[in-house]
Amino acid sequence: MTAPGPLLARFGLSWPGFSLDVDLTLPGQGVTALFGPSGSGKTTLLRCIAGLERPAQGRLVVQGQTWQDGRLWVPPHRRPIGYVFQEASLFAHLSVLGNLRYGLRRSGLDGSPQATQRLEQAIGLLGIGHLLERRPDRLSGGERQRVGIARALAVCPRLMLLDEPLAALDQRRKEEILPYLERLHRELDIPMLYVTHAPQEMARLADHVVLLEQGRVVQSGPVADTLSRLDLRLGEEQGAVVEAVVDALDPEWHLVRVAFDGGQLWTRDPGATLGQRVRVRVLARDVSLARHPPGASSIQNLLPAQVVELAQDEHPGLALVRLRLGNSHLVARLTRRAAAELGIAVGQPVWAQVKSVALMR
Repeated sequence: MTAPGPLLARFGLSWPGFSLDVDLTLPGQGVTALFGPSGSGKTTLLRCIAGLERPAQGRLVVQGQTWQDGRLWVPPHRRPIGYVFQEASLFAHLSVLGNLRYGLRRSGLDGSPQATQRLEQAIGLLGIGHLLERRPDRLSGGERQRVGIARALAVCPRLMLLDEPLAALDQRRKEEILPYLERLHRELDIPMLYVTHAPQEMARLADHVVLLEQGRVVQSGPVADTLSRLDLRLGEEQGAVVEAVVDALDPEWHLVRVAFDGGQLWTRDPGATLGQRVRVRVLARDVSLARHPPGASSIQNLLPAQVVELAQDEHPGLALVRLRLGNSHLVARLTRRAAAELGIAVGQPVWAQVKSVALMR
């Protein structure tokens, strides 16, 4: 099966106090996160792709189809996209099913076999079948957002645009909806652009990350490479992700071991199965370093590594250390005094002690 073509986006626009100047080639599948501080241009870029902004200079190609180039301009209503906003904005006088069908009528797809099949699929994937007769005022925030995502999927999009879809939810509702977003990622072959300012969402969902700052692209690459950058200032969320495979289960202690090309890590068993591909996240605060293998310790994840980069952290007393383990990377946060006493330097072999590991998916 031929892989879908990439998304090519080149835009230039200027407003008083802000300009957007991007030239991107993005994967034609999976989830691409647009990440950066407020005002960096994430939503503006998304709106340009949707056709809600029309920059004077721009070119947009989605899976081989040109939507913008010079005088060529495909208007928003003719672009096969699903757009999910921070708020679902459902019609209060319609039931959930009525809201879903309204979106189909607006797109001209209501009644078509393809749209009917996709609507049923979206209802099943997002677990909203029991909500179809309810009005929006009888839905929780997480339920409303799941309906909003289903509405966007029902129009058979070739591209999904999600603009901070969890930003308006509390932590409990975010945890409720994240598994559904992961399920969409696994089961649908629709590329998604996902705007977020939450490192946890990016680490959990994204395959590719675009870092934006003041309307410019700072970095664009795979999530594992991007999250381990030392100039990505994330405070307590600083860390790295590693793609791994479950290679051992310990039912006595309720632990699971995951293997990657840089070693093995034990963590709590969330109900994993042998051979399952998983993503693990390791925060910098949970990694300590030693020059020699330590003796008996409660930290049971001990990995040989090599120092590849050093940087001062946001606090002047702290340092960040980027480590290479095979083809993977981890980040450690140390006090600068500890780094000096250990003589930490680029190229030096060290032992990484990993206190905690989180299975993301």
